[in-house]
Amino acid sequence: MNYIADLHVHSPFSRATSKECSPAGLFAWARTKGIHVVGSGDFTHPAWLKQLKEDLEPAESGLLRLRDEDVPPPLPTLPVTTEPVRFILSAEISCIYKRHGAVRKVHNLVYVPDFASAEKIAARLARIGNIQSDGRPILGLDSRDLLEIVLEEAPEGFLVPAHIWTPWFSLFGSKSGFNAIEDCFGDLTPHIFALETGLSSDPDMNRMISALDRYALVSNSDCHSPARLGREANIFTTGYDFFALRDALKKNENDVFRGTIEFFPEEGKYHLDGHRACGVSLKPEETRRSAGLCPVCNRPLTVGVLHRVLELADRDKPLYATTAPTVHSLVPLPEVLGEILGVGPSSKAVANAYGLVISRFGSEFGALFHATGEELRGVSPLLAEAILRMREGKVTRHSGYDGEFGTIWLFEETELNQLQKTHGPFPGQRPRKGR
Repeated sequence: MNYIADLHVHSPFSRATSKECSPAGLFAWARTKGIHVVGSGDFTHPAWLKQLKEDLEPAESGLLRLRDEDVPPPLPTLPVTTEPVRFILSAEISCIYKRHGAVRKVHNLVYVPDFASAEKIAARLARIGNIQSDGRPILGLDSRDLLEIVLEEAPEGFLVPAHIWTPWFSLFGSKSGFNAIEDCFGDLTPHIFALETGLSSDPDMNRMISALDRYALVSNSDCHSPARLGREANIFTTGYDFFALRDALKKNENDVFRGTIEFFPEEGKYHLDGHRACGVSLKPEETRRSAGLCPVCNRPLTVGVLHRVLELADRDKPLYATTAPTVHSLVPLPEVLGEILGVGPSSKAVANAYGLVISRFGSEFGALFHATGEELRGVSPLLAEAILRMREGKVTRHSGYDGEFGTIWLFEETELNQLQKTHGPFPGQRPRKGR
């Protein structure tokens, strides 16, 4: 079976997370996006685990379904869809500890096939620290020891290091990470088989490092609002159950783990080095010339993802196995529509246009990923041109840095104005505002 999975989300019990991240809210947006399996997020939090047990029931082996699927679309402009959606029990744990003479801050994702396993892990973690103050608990727990707990309490479960290049909280992060997976997980390293690349890197960057060759590279949204689901995701061609999904990642070949849906990494908010307070963004070679200091205020720069990848890279270009999963770089549909319409992606005009596109193609990924050029032109020649350019990687990239998201442009300003004169505006569009 072909299905799309977004395996890293958060509940309302995580900091800076929308109250709409309820099981029903995640379900409604997953349907709209065209996502078939979504992480539950935060199963270590007692109140959230209680809600999950109330709202979800067993479905296919190791997966859960919403008990009451009579959920309205998340926006008034959207049609009712019938995409099947399942949940997989997931959690993110922030491990802060000292290893090899330095303080380490590493986020890890944990997946289990049933509530009993989730409860056992939560009980062990509750003896170590406070798991109630945040959906993503902060614990003084070594990543290696967290993995040992997972293996003991949920032997069918697995652990994936989260957004492995993010500067502040990750396996390879410039602020507190390691230079090798073995340095982090020690003797238990063989039990790690997948790594989450994060929004600011993509498989091309990771495949410049031979030490990562044996690992599956997964991509997820890490969303704190359900409308952000699917900004990155995974495509599977395997059994529709927890164990088939896990084993597909272990095998890491495109007959079962078909591929990933990616941000263009420049759009991620830690792609380049920089200092946001001073508006300074630098490439790695520029950072080295400045001795790692901001040229404006002389304070340390935040060293970004590209810099760290190049530090550890031992290849000049990425190397893929012939059976490697395929990579698809996409721009979220609201951003595509916002550029065409000349307004923000959260505007009412975009919501109306989004509803029109979803009505035509059934889901966001139906438009971005599956629709043909002819089908897209049937809605709007501008939309067709934008999505076809995006699929071919013909985009203009303005890189993010130090917590500031980057921007991906599909058109030059004057070019878009000319195309609108030639093809007409998007249906229902008012005169555009400039960028």
